[in-house]
Amino acid sequence: MTQRLHLVFGGELVDPSRTVFKNVDDIHMVGMYPDYASAYDAWKAEAQRTVDNAHMRYFIAHIHRLRDEEAEAGPTEELGS
Repeated sequence: MTQRLHLVFGGELVDPSRTVFKNVDDIHMVGMYPDYASAYDAWKAEAQRTVDNAHMRYFIAHIHRLRDEEAEAGPTEELGS
């Protein structure tokens, strides 16, 4: 069975209509989750907690999409050779 990891993170944006963080050092890493449902629950809790700040946004990153385990080598692994 394939594990589908998801990262939930967020922070304050420069402008609510764009996805540029005001300060990357202040990004809140909520956590890594083994499935979308639990990541969604964590995302929703953080989004609701910060609902009064229009500049705060939380995101779900599909970590499992960053690496194809069936491929011989990923693009970043090739940079080292």
